[in-house]
Amino acid sequence: MEIRTGRISDLDALAAVERECFPPEEAATKDEIEKRLLAYPEHFWLLFDGDKLVSFVDGMVTDEADLRDEMYADASLHDENGCWQMLFGVNTIPAYRRQGCAASLIRRAIDDAAAQGRKGLVLTCKEEKIHYYAKFGFVNEGVSSSVHGGAVWYQMRLRFSTATLVE
Repeated sequence: MEIRTGRISDLDALAAVERECFPPEEAATKDEIEKRLLAYPEHFWLLFDGDKLVSFVDGMVTDEADLRDEMYADASLHDENGCWQMLFGVNTIPAYRRQGCAASLIRRAIDDAAAQGRKGLVLTCKEEKIHYYAKFGFVNEGVSSSVHGGAVWYQMRLRFSTATLVE
């Protein structure tokens, strides 16, 4: 298995995995993924089994402390110098779930955000996933203002201590 960051040539594979992992009302469209890839390809972490994309994590960087729904659709809100790494989607195709694929990508995103001097990472998840993200150090901040896809989301934050930040 290989982890690397995104490339525009990954667009079709990313869109296919996104469709397989999320219901239509929650999935990013191919157009949204393309805009994200063009704006911040280094904030897409992709896991391949050979030449097959099996899992990916993506998200923008911003100085805003909370993940807003507008961030999903507007890639221009990305600020490479921002202090928070947002995570939009954690996607693993069904045949590869429960094998540590998503965990490997989340750890890589955490490591990269720390190395880049961010304050930490923020994501939203459904209630049944709170315990999963807590294993990585994310803390539940309660119900998010997000109404993305008509679901109830909880905002989770992993805050780096100043001792872990790279100066």
